[in-house]
Amino acid sequence: MPIPNTLAELEADIARDLELVAHPRAPWLEAKQCEGQPVLDVLIIGAGQGAMALAFALRRDKVRNILCIDRAEYGQEGPWVTYARMPTLRSWKDQTGPDLYIPALTYQAWHEAQWGAADFTALRWIPKENWNDYLLWFRRVAGIPVRNGVEAGAIEPARTDDGLPCLRVPTSIGPLLARKVVLATGQEGIGHWWMPEFLQRLPASLRAHSADAIDFAALRGRRVAVLGAGASAFDNAAVALEAGAAEVHLFCRRAEPMIIQPYRWLTFAGFLRHLHEMPDDWRWRFMSYVLGLREGFPADTYARVNRFPNFHLHVGRPWTGAREAAGAAVVETPRGDFAADFLIAGTGTRMDAHAVPALAHCAGNIALWQDRFTPPAAEENERLGRYPYLSPEGAFLERSPGETPWISDIHLFGIGASMSFGPSGASINAMSIAAPRAAAGITKGLFSADLPRLYAELRAYALPQVELDAARLVTN
Repeated sequence: MPIPNTLAELEADIARDLELVAHPRAPWLEAKQCEGQPVLDVLIIGAGQGAMALAFALRRDKVRNILCIDRAEYGQEGPWVTYARMPTLRSWKDQTGPDLYIPALTYQAWHEAQWGAADFTALRWIPKENWNDYLLWFRRVAGIPVRNGVEAGAIEPARTDDGLPCLRVPTSIGPLLARKVVLATGQEGIGHWWMPEFLQRLPASLRAHSADAIDFAALRGRRVAVLGAGASAFDNAAVALEAGAAEVHLFCRRAEPMIIQPYRWLTFAGFLRHLHEMPDDWRWRFMSYVLGLREGFPADTYARVNRFPNFHLHVGRPWTGAREAAGAAVVETPRGDFAADFLIAGTGTRMDAHAVPALAHCAGNIALWQDRFTPPAAEENERLGRYPYLSPEGAFLERSPGETPWISDIHLFGIGASMSFGPSGASINAMSIAAPRAAAGITKGLFSADLPRLYAELRAYALPQVELDAARLVTN
């Protein structure tokens, strides 16, 4: 089949492809109401790439009464044009993502329809702005309903008018009701962006997290110190250098920076599809090793900072404290104090359900890995023990059974699912396997709750396939 020359031609191909793979076609869910208000089958909190992949997987399973909400404005969902400060994605350009193996929906098809196959062949990495535009296009052609600028409040239990459990979610546009709620909020997930408390105590004019909005132009001619040696820390150091900072010093607590990217190794079907089915000791062993390494920085990222003579990499030098002195920030290290005009913490996220407004009514009863599994002494990791221990369907489990049974209808699809499932909602390399698996966990719950109705429908099903010839029937 020839490559489409225009997006219009590609979109026509997509419509045909989706029609060709629409089996099974039968609708199987029934509209519900709660106190006269319509109830969604699934409400997804988040509208980034993971949410799009999951919503598409659900629609393919004929779960169409869904809605994605995102507090960000249109086009600002996810990191790509906000706090992502690398010029390109770090994933391979030919990786599949939310397309879920529909060729016409891949990034490559979208790119080639606009700039040609030769341009894609010449492309080394996908520019992040292109990926953002692709996701917005994907959302449109896949027919995924999204409401932007919507903030979600604390989820609470409710019941449909016919007695099925559902959830009520207060939002900035009024309460929404859904049989299933999915948290698909990417990196933040079930926690928050984290920095050491001694940095938080400094004036905001002296420090920021790498995920914050930072006025890099204001750092021109100034001395900047960055904590962390992961990819995002290097990205922020690079932007400060490119903005004209006088000096940028990056501090790594390790004696040698992390230059291995374990996610390159684990991108194969056995790991991505089946890790969650393995015993806890193996799940812990694999993911504590991967997450303990953190995300390594690629060669292009290192070259980006290393071309500046005023970039300095301090190894084996963690920060142990910080204070303000004469309008500057002074960080304390094992090798003495270091003064800078501005500090950037590339310190990632921490799992903490109490920091998520949507979980205010149940945070204290969400089972964590530290509640369900005790690792060998050599593998102990208090930070990873705070990750939620999820059900095989990707839903929250209770720490104390019976206190909040309704949390079994809240699913997690994001970085917080890593300890239970490996890479999932926030990872492009896992999306094509993780999204259908998460959708299956959701449809299992919807099907299970509807068993009485569905059995009654089966018993009442009386559509004949053949009209019998009464004259040919032998009755004696």
